[in-house]
Amino acid sequence: MKIIVHHKISDLYKTLGLPFDQEIDFTILSIPDIHPQIPFKSPILRADYFSFILTKEGSGVYRLDDNKFSFDSQTIYFTNPGHIKSYELHESKEALIITLSEKFLREYVHPEIYGEFPFLLAEIVPPKKLLQNDFEEFETLYSQILNEFKRKSEYKNKILGNLFMVMLLKIKERFWSTYNPLEEGKRDSQIVKSFKRLLETEFKEVLGSNLHDGKLQVQYFAKKMNLHPNYLNSVIKSKTGRTVYDWISKRTLSAAKSLLINTAYSSKEIAYQLGFSEPTHFSRFFKKHTQLSPNTFRKANKA
Repeated sequence: MKIIVHHKISDLYKTLGLPFDQEIDFTILSIPDIHPQIPFKSPILRADYFSFILTKEGSGVYRLDDNKFSFDSQTIYFTNPGHIKSYELHESKEALIITLSEKFLREYVHPEIYGEFPFLLAEIVPPKKLLQNDFEEFETLYSQILNEFKRKSEYKNKILGNLFMVMLLKIKERFWSTYNPLEEGKRDSQIVKSFKRLLETEFKEVLGSNLHDGKLQVQYFAKKMNLHPNYLNSVIKSKTGRTVYDWISKRTLSAAKSLLINTAYSSKEIAYQLGFSEPTHFSRFFKKHTQLSPNTFRKANKA
């Protein structure tokens, strides 16, 4: 079994033969348009992005890790990054798929995305069959998002982010209380969920404090979870495709960008706040991931 790992949205575009000129963090596509030949069977992949699928008229199955779910008309479901997944389309007359990165969620929807919408951490979420009124409401939101996605505007990402936040709020308000994720008895699934929650909590504290107390290390998270660092890393890598260090690095980069844009702290102060022993280490880390120095990034993103 060949698995396509670290499948990004740009890789999705390449697979579909769609044009793109830069890295993609948000897209919305018509499933009948991108898969005109039915039945269709996708490759097996480990995606680095979220997918939100709204099916008005269609049917098929999708596989997530070792779980298999059927879906049909008037359903909605989502998958989050890291899982091994594939899908089959038996019928596809009207359906839309939104794919977006965690980066987009943090920058344009909510900086503490898992704190505001903890259901995004759900490991396995079966399809939800919607009542007619609920479906029409989500269909309207998807149509608005599609229309804004097609427009050229300097505020495009901000508008898309706000519309997507409305959709997440509607999911949270309307049916998440009865939209139960599959309760997995596997310990590794609980470890992943606990780690992501702890990561979110710790960075929220870091962003709200000028003091650093050495928390941003693999060893800290392992100790907090009563696990050996090697075991924690093994579980996180096997379940998400990313190491604990990768998760911490991505969250550190997101926090650094937020502090550079939204505060007057110097690069040196931000470096110490994020746990770097020397400002030069922070500068090298930031430039490695963005190709920009912290000060250049700050100047480029001044309001």
